[in-house]
Amino acid sequence: MAIRPILIHPDPRLKTVCDPVPDITDELRTLADDMLLTMYDAPGIGLAAPQIGVLSRLIVMDCVKEEGAEPQPTVMFNPEVIAASDQTSVYEEGCLSIPEQYAEVTRPKLVTVRWMDRDGKAREQEFDGLWATCVQHEIDHLDGKLFIDYLKPLKRQMITRKMQKLKREKARGKA
Repeated sequence: MAIRPILIHPDPRLKTVCDPVPDITDELRTLADDMLLTMYDAPGIGLAAPQIGVLSRLIVMDCVKEEGAEPQPTVMFNPEVIAASDQTSVYEEGCLSIPEQYAEVTRPKLVTVRWMDRDGKAREQEFDGLWATCVQHEIDHLDGKLFIDYLKPLKRQMITRKMQKLKREKARGKA
């Protein structure tokens, strides 16, 4: 298992619609394990394959944040929202590909998601609260959409400029 580098916005791979995973291989299971390790190390509660430069429909998440609570690492291949509530909730979202930038995003409060687990078994589950927000945020990544795409253009441009500056500083070895 290895921690993978996380792409920083703007990067064209983060705006790419990812390909479905045809079948679950050992290589993909290893990728999922690497993604969980990378997500926990960051630290974050979700990570999508395009964030580490892999354009496949794979996400990982674990929204358990309580001290001492049992982690619930979740691996989803080809996840899709099959039902969403009319009721919405607002969360202040962040993203590992857009470090230290946060904004309120309104999304459906409840979503039902269908996916394949790491054994290739079809799964379906309803998510609520932070889990619902996280799974929608990560599935958006698979469709080339970032949380800042929900913001007004001026705010989105401001965040993008900050990320461009951060990338320049990192390239010069300052960050």
